[in-house]
Amino acid sequence: MAKVKKKPVKITETVLRDAHQSLIATRMTTEQMLPIIDKMDKVGYHSVECWGGATFDASLRFLKEDPWERLRKLRDGFKNTKLQMLFRGQNILGYRHYADDVVEYFVQKSIANGIDIIRIFDCLNDIRNLETAVRAANKEKGHAQIALSYTLGDAYTLDYWKDIAKRIEDMGAESICIKDMAGLLVPVKATELVTALKESVKIPIQVHTHYTSGVASMTYMKSVEAGADVIDTAISPFSMGTSQPATEVMVEAFKGTPYDTGLDQNLLAEIADYFRPIQEDALKTGLLNPKVMGVNIKTLLYQVPGGMLSNLVSQLKEQHAEDKYYEVLEEIPRVRKDFGEPPLVTPSSQIVGTQAVLNVVMGERYKMITKESRALLKGEYGQTVKPFNKEVQKKAIGDEKPITCRPADLIPPELDKIAAEMAQYRQQDEDVLSYALFPQVATEFFKYREAQQTKVDANAADTNSKAYPV
Repeated sequence: MAKVKKKPVKITETVLRDAHQSLIATRMTTEQMLPIIDKMDKVGYHSVECWGGATFDASLRFLKEDPWERLRKLRDGFKNTKLQMLFRGQNILGYRHYADDVVEYFVQKSIANGIDIIRIFDCLNDIRNLETAVRAANKEKGHAQIALSYTLGDAYTLDYWKDIAKRIEDMGAESICIKDMAGLLVPVKATELVTALKESVKIPIQVHTHYTSGVASMTYMKSVEAGADVIDTAISPFSMGTSQPATEVMVEAFKGTPYDTGLDQNLLAEIADYFRPIQEDALKTGLLNPKVMGVNIKTLLYQVPGGMLSNLVSQLKEQHAEDKYYEVLEEIPRVRKDFGEPPLVTPSSQIVGTQAVLNVVMGERYKMITKESRALLKGEYGQTVKPFNKEVQKKAIGDEKPITCRPADLIPPELDKIAAEMAQYRQQDEDVLSYALFPQVATEFFKYREAQQTKVDANAADTNSKAYPV
């Protein structure tokens, strides 16, 4: 029997970003992260995902923390491990497209403050929306990884994925990630997709999925056997449910195979022991809802991400229309088709879901069209894989001319204007970027920071006056 060549699979640990974003609404604090960094740094992970996604917004808005300060502290602690972030292409970490100068500056500052790998994706897989970020990452000597937003539909054939992967490699990306945000990638399809991508490109392939539909660890097994180089996992207390498969489980599954990770289970057990009380406390306070820890097979039935399902329920509750749940689930694929069959990931998932709710609750399709639906149908988010429904587009934008170029080509440079607008709050260069992404939230944070500093100064002055009586 021919000897199988050894090809250890590498692991990206998500507990400091996606795992707590998926399970406890991104509420893990920097203070909770710092004590375990030393141990995590000894594991030998391919990378630790610790920044980007919703961490930036949540830090400023809910935790009253400076996300840049968090990144610098993590960088200080992780001496041997690459740090990774998630970046929404031309949207950066916000919800609109920004001018190229803001994107370039954000990438520059992310890398300067400690990020090694930037995972860049676009909600429509419109690669024009990724060009600026990739170019900026390469210029700063960072690792630009492009994530394909995985989804299902007539247009998403193996040829589609192979073609887009080739274009990504040509663009200068250093690796590709299959980003399966809804847990739709089943094992047999993972084998097909990874095999096809490995045949098409020379750069490494990473696979990212969520346990929502219950198939994720089998999908990883098949992906690795088909040649995937890296998989995303979460240490066990923050794994499963809407998070990723457990790190220790995947390490054990590949033990003694050609894909053996070589990671130390005793060290991983110590890391799990550290995070367990944080998980138990989140369960006690209700921050962690047991519902998100189970398997939701509806994800596969309706092809709707778990987070989108929960948004749907709360929107229907507000409208006192909970009995319309299944009607809305049936309407989602119809709206998605009218909107050019985009992948359902932030922000396209919110746009399609909200419009489906309105269509059902109003009793007439597109009687009311949201501002975001109009923007999507006008082309402000970029190009969808299939054309829009012409009638629906006409109803939304009337005689306005749709955008066919790269949307950011229409946005003039805005960095100087933003810097001037928030000059009174600026204590570090990075503050300009915090403000650019979330003007109101950042302003509230800057005021809070100032108040805290004043308090500290006042206390110090008080202590000094007591220590040295005049």
